[in-house]
Amino acid sequence: MQETIAAISTPFGEGAIALIRVSGPASTAIAGAAFRSKRRPSELPARFQQFGQIIDDDGEILDDVLLTVFHAPASYTGEEMVEIACHGGILVTRRVLNRLVECGARIAAPGEFTQRAFLNGKLDLTQAEAVMDLIKAQSDLALRAAAQQLEGRLGERVRAIKEELLHLLAHVEACIDFPEEDIAPDTSEAMKHHLTSMLRQIDLLLRTAGQGRVLRHGARTVICGAPNVGKSSLLNLLLGHDRAIVSEIPGTTRDSIEEVINLRGIPLRLVDTAGIRDSSDAIENQGIARTMRHIEEADLVLHLADASGPPDALSKAAIQEPDHRRLFILNKIDLGEDPGWSQFSPNTPCVRLSCKERQGMDALADAIYDRVLGHGTTTGDLAVAINVRHQDCLKRAGEFLRQALLAFEKNISPEFIAMELRSALDAVGDIVGRAGTEELLGRIFSTFCLGK
Repeated sequence: MQETIAAISTPFGEGAIALIRVSGPASTAIAGAAFRSKRRPSELPARFQQFGQIIDDDGEILDDVLLTVFHAPASYTGEEMVEIACHGGILVTRRVLNRLVECGARIAAPGEFTQRAFLNGKLDLTQAEAVMDLIKAQSDLALRAAAQQLEGRLGERVRAIKEELLHLLAHVEACIDFPEEDIAPDTSEAMKHHLTSMLRQIDLLLRTAGQGRVLRHGARTVICGAPNVGKSSLLNLLLGHDRAIVSEIPGTTRDSIEEVINLRGIPLRLVDTAGIRDSSDAIENQGIARTMRHIEEADLVLHLADASGPPDALSKAAIQEPDHRRLFILNKIDLGEDPGWSQFSPNTPCVRLSCKERQGMDALADAIYDRVLGHGTTTGDLAVAINVRHQDCLKRAGEFLRQALLAFEKNISPEFIAMELRSALDAVGDIVGRAGTEELLGRIFSTFCLGK
């Protein structure tokens, strides 16, 4: 028989209310052994809250609580389930949980409630992962993307590919079982069309991997440039408060400063760096070396230059080496723009800005959004932004499909084509979850928080 599990589902610490979950076949019996009220948990209708007390073996009251019963399969886990709302003190919450364990429950492992929801068909694997994305969301866009994925948007796209694969595999295996039936030319063309169509769908999903990483972890954004171009001023302006020291003395910023902001729903991990120049100061040179490492690791580079003076050597060199991650920003436009910058403007997209006068911030926000997520990105696109695990599965599926298409074009035996299609089907199935993937499931759900 499946064990009955229990855990505290609200964050650790003091609060007005804490929530304890119990799930499994004996959940109402276990709760009933610890709960005293006019009506026992087994007598309560679904989703009806009953006031009562949690008592110990001697009948002493541990806490006044509200108890709610959820009958299977209409619960989060799909099992018989009880939720107990008690006072939110650390000690009282722990005592209530310990009492439930004394009555027969087992402490749940991290993510075990959601894992049971998946195993009982309440969620597919993409939706289960979206639960954790929802909890960890750091921005409005990440929150909306996780909510839509929880509704099954990504799962729908993947299942459509899976259904098309099953249809194609059934056709190929029918040809193997009935070799006397020749494949008509129009059918051959249809099979090629199906294979290329699935490859195209997989490619579209793979393109969302970068967006998914940015939404989940933030875009590492490095502010760089020569000394005294306004890097620290830009950091302070984006943060909305003075975080970095601003000075006209070159070399003031010697170490990197990191902060996180939310810009139009995108989490940006801002890194203000030391100005890049030739220096005889050993400490400053260490800061410059660190700046170069940050630039190499960045998702986005905000390259600042002083618009009021002639183009500096650093900017000239950067313009000669195009980098899709780099966004040029001409600061200090309130002082006028040197004619030397006009030769770079037509072919080098840049944003004109005045940190002092706070001019150009909307244009900068637009440029950052487009550069990080891609021009024309919509919330619907973000709803299917895949993670690293999805990316790996889709890449494997795409490779198997390409091998199947190549074999088909070279008229290789249908048995080989069927083998490649089965492998592609397994890879796609791993995205939404399939039987026999216990190691995969354990790895995914172990990252969840306790009580979820």
